[in-house]
Amino acid sequence: MRPIPSRIDAHGEAFATNRAAYELRLATLRERLQVVLDGGPGRARSIERHLARGKLMVRDRIDCVIDAGTAFLELSTLSGFGQYDDGAPGAGIVTGIGVVHGVPWMFIANDATVKGGSLLPVSIKKHVRAQDIALENGLGVIYLVDSGGAFLPMQDEVFPDKDHFGGSFYRQARLSAAGLPQMSVVLGGCTAGGAYVPALCDEVIMVEGIGRIFLGGPPIVKAALGEVVEPDELGGAVLHTRTSGVSDHLAATEQEAYGRLRELCLATNQRRLGRGPGWLDVAEPEPPLHPAEEIYGILSADDRIPFDVHEVIARLVDGSRFSPFKPEWGTSMVCGFARIWGHLVGVIANQGIIFNQEALKSTHMIELCEQRRIPLLFLQNTSGYMVGRDSEARGIAKDGAKMVSAVANATVPKYTVLIGGSYGAGNYGMCGRGFNPRFLFAWPNSRIATMAANTAQTVLVDIRLAGLKGEGTTDEEIEALRREVAHQYETQSDPYYATSRLWDDGLIDPAQTRDALGLCLALAARQDAPARGPGLVYRM
Repeated sequence: MRPIPSRIDAHGEAFATNRAAYELRLATLRERLQVVLDGGPGRARSIERHLARGKLMVRDRIDCVIDAGTAFLELSTLSGFGQYDDGAPGAGIVTGIGVVHGVPWMFIANDATVKGGSLLPVSIKKHVRAQDIALENGLGVIYLVDSGGAFLPMQDEVFPDKDHFGGSFYRQARLSAAGLPQMSVVLGGCTAGGAYVPALCDEVIMVEGIGRIFLGGPPIVKAALGEVVEPDELGGAVLHTRTSGVSDHLAATEQEAYGRLRELCLATNQRRLGRGPGWLDVAEPEPPLHPAEEIYGILSADDRIPFDVHEVIARLVDGSRFSPFKPEWGTSMVCGFARIWGHLVGVIANQGIIFNQEALKSTHMIELCEQRRIPLLFLQNTSGYMVGRDSEARGIAKDGAKMVSAVANATVPKYTVLIGGSYGAGNYGMCGRGFNPRFLFAWPNSRIATMAANTAQTVLVDIRLAGLKGEGTTDEEIEALRREVAHQYETQSDPYYATSRLWDDGLIDPAQTRDALGLCLALAARQDAPARGPGLVYRM
């Protein structure tokens, strides 16, 4: 593979303008992340009460478990952003991947300072997404439980449906059936349905004085049976460890519990990072030739101005080396092979609209990777598939369908990063959320919607005016309608709107993308090779 020659002038005016604009985006991202890490606005009293009980904050708990000096890949940190009157920072739950004794684990940890650890609709969505990631990537799960169970005022949105609270228990059972260990430390309440989280685990540690498990808490017992009972008497750590057997280990303090948990993890017989069966081609990693921070100056400050995706790839892949596939054909789609932290990947990256040639080229690339068992990396920046008389006559719908089918049927690990626009069916063909990439990350400049706001103005306004059949609509009313549509699409395509609703697995700094993808690929490398798909959909 040859290095990509960079043609960027890092000292030029355009680069400086782009970088300054992007650093403002990053400042906003860091500010909003810090709000979540600090506990969110108006949470001081709740945090104070939590600490007064001798409890650790949720991220400090995770730090006590993972190997010293190792990173924790937190997922969907900004979930819940802008929802619930900004009263649910991080959706009240922390999920992510950490390493214990060299083995990667999925962590699902309640934040009891947010609505007492009760689970909102977005909390449950985040919980089950973490379990789905664990199952696909062969990860055991560690639950740090401090929860009041489902948020009862919204019970119709958290209790009965397929991916509601019951779906988390279903997934937990399926994870165990797949031989993936489920471990829990009970650090607070486990009430009603929440009691099944530890009960479904392989091993349970309860912390004396703060950990409690009961299907019905003292208020429910009093209402149903007329009994008045103290919480520890009803479901405390001593009761469940020495009498009921619901808990397997008793710890006097949180710190003791985490030490015991690390001890238990040693006996789970899980594959360590770097010690997999070797089905992926892995070489010695080498850093890119160009600094990742230069991406800030490459991405255009004006979303309407395109940028060269080769320059982005050169700052993500090992040695900036890239072996292009069909570089002279379908040039608005860049395809080729590279390595990220030593792992061989097939890259499919947009440079704008997807035309017929680009759709066929991508389909061919996907099937080569499927045939060769090479993971796929999609870098999305597209306004979608080409429309118009000529494209329809050339069969863009059929060619696009071939690409979509190839993505859907690929069995190799798939990873997606939204590096720009993600509009229309281009989102699907480039392995958007609906096509189940193992991980999907987004950059702070990304946008996702059926179409861009300026296009939506024209389309929706024309449709509405046609429906009115010329009933005397004034220019002022038309302009007001345009503003309304533009505002709706600008708001709903904003990356923070998307990440709040878990349309991605987290907004990340472009400079950190290589490291995040490196961990994701390392998870796949420690698994057995996935079974092949049903066969080739299309060949050039």
